[in-house]
Amino acid sequence: MNYKEQQRKRATGLRDEIFKDPGGGQFKSLDREFVLKDPSLNLWAGIREDAIDYFKRNNIPFWDSGNEPTGHLLSSQIACINHLFFVRQRGDIATSILKGVDNNVKIALKMDNGLDSGYVDFEVIGSKNYLGEKLHTRGANSTSVDAVMLAELTNGTRKLYFIEWKYVESYNKTSKAEGESGKTRQNIYSPLLNQPDCPIKASNIEGLFTEPYYQLMRQTLLAHQMIKAREYNADSYFHIHVIPKDNKDLKDVNTADGKLKGNKLEDTWKNVLKSPDLYKAIDPLDFLKPAHTCLDCIAPMTYLKQRYW
Repeated sequence: MNYKEQQRKRATGLRDEIFKDPGGGQFKSLDREFVLKDPSLNLWAGIREDAIDYFKRNNIPFWDSGNEPTGHLLSSQIACINHLFFVRQRGDIATSILKGVDNNVKIALKMDNGLDSGYVDFEVIGSKNYLGEKLHTRGANSTSVDAVMLAELTNGTRKLYFIEWKYVESYNKTSKAEGESGKTRQNIYSPLLNQPDCPIKASNIEGLFTEPYYQLMRQTLLAHQMIKAREYNADSYFHIHVIPKDNKDLKDVNTADGKLKGNKLEDTWKNVLKSPDLYKAIDPLDFLKPAHTCLDCIAPMTYLKQRYW
């Protein structure tokens, strides 16, 4: 039984206890036992109303479901929101989490995007269409980052933390550089990859267009461009890839084997970066572990442990 099947069985087993929902909601036009009838219950009660309002207020669609959360219990977007939304108004927790991945952090800073001010923003795409993509909309049809945080470092500079959240995902070896759509993608991203200051070593374009490297490549380009534009007055960035340690079908595989050097996801991606220390893969429990020392965290931590850890 692979990790995805294990988590599906786990989520279905917890369905009655946590969600009080019979399941059987629709996903891709079919009733599924691992999809909730009431999709709002997929978000922890302590953040539910605020999270839904945040997405509506910022015109961000929920994946696969539009204006309301998906009922799919294995959604990585829902996992990201459940883990991080309660941090939005907690500077102490945000600071502890970021110090856990970067000991140069002095204090977390609020993200101010013009509509909201919190320590975490979701589905970030930057203020401009830096990558020259056809669309520039948060959460759909353009390069976005699941969550972004900001900190002041001990030397007085500012750093953006780009957080890509995974749950049960795994990928095949199909290259997104193939066919007519592949040519379009290459025409969009190749000019950025060929810039002298590009943070990626573009030695094998086809390998970079294989998931999950294709997504990491686009997010790295976005982070680089946002820093060049001094968004949030940031001087640098750090890319955090949150992946459950037991999802070996994602962590322990190089889908671009023969095109990109490496045996596992993390070392393969670091091999294509000019500055490998700007990227880190981490388990969600380890990422949130510093929050355990903060006050008033028992409720969210209990929920996350019961559901995900």
